Amino acid sequence: MFGYLCKRIVYIAFTVAVMSVLVFWITQVLPGNVAHTILGDFAKPEDVAMLEHKLGLDQPVHTQYLRWAGSLLRGDLGQSLVMNRPVASVLWDAVGRSAMLAALSFAMVTVFGIWLGIAAGIRHGRWTDRIISTATYVKLSVPEFFWAILLLMLFSGYLGWLPATGYSSPDEGIAQWLRHLVLPSVTLALGLIAHVSRLTRSSVIDVMQSPYIRAARARGVPEGRLVRRHALRNALLPTVTVLAIDIGVLMGGVVVAETIFSYPGLGRLLIQSIQQADIPMVQAAMMVVTFVYAAANLLADVLYAFLNPRIRYGGAAGH
Repeated sequence: MFGYLCKRIVYIAFTVAVMSVLVFWITQVLPGNVAHTILGDFAKPEDVAMLEHKLGLDQPVHTQYLRWAGSLLRGDLGQSLVMNRPVASVLWDAVGRSAMLAALSFAMVTVFGIWLGIAAGIRHGRWTDRIISTATYVKLSVPEFFWAILLLMLFSGYLGWLPATGYSSPDEGIAQWLRHLVLPSVTLALGLIAHVSRLTRSSVIDVMQSPYIRAARARGVPEGRLVRRHALRNALLPTVTVLAIDIGVLMGGVVVAETIFSYPGLGRLLIQSIQQADIPMVQAAMMVVTFVYAAANLLADVLYAFLNPRIRYGGAAGH
């Protein structure tokens, strides 16, 4: 297991390094000029050239990348060109708010996704299965922003139960804080609930039709005990690993939800920084999302290898 873990860490580190090159290249081809953004549209050419020299923007691209990557490894994220503040102080506040949003969504995905999948799987072919399967299919067929607008119109516009936009700190009251989190977190969770539910349903159906389950049923084991003790443990193995990957998916998906609900998290900060050509902030935000994705994939690989020894031994288990 230790060797497998080391290999996965090396692979993830290589992936993050490649992504850092892509992130840096993307920020180089963004429209607009950073010096012009800072100095304004009516800046003199000599002032723009002086600022570009000061920021190192007149140096070769590979030199700029190596300098940026070195600073990143030392934990120095640079200075925001627009806010004139350290990137880290702005970024971590936004990451914390997005993490709270993602954590609430992840709890919904885990509870409702697994519960609906089990309910559909053990009632395969019945009305419960048909209703849940149809609902999850409809959810997966409609884009995320549609559900966001629908939730806004229903719970904020028509019923007036929840705020449409904004954010409230926990210091201002837990109830108010939760009210601001409900709509964006539900929007984030809906698609993943449908995905996890369908995966869990398929696994439960496969396990319930396996020979050892049929043998246990023939011995007269009650159906409830059969499901709890014999079926669920094996059926939920793929779901556990998918849930680990969903942690990264949620952090990436916050861009849409935070933009629609004006939630001041990582996704909204990233969009605003792109619009303002705040390159250091864009680079740092994209690397945070990349790292979370990579860490979530590593967690999924480790969990799957822990639960299924054939993976970490290259399929040689049992031989």
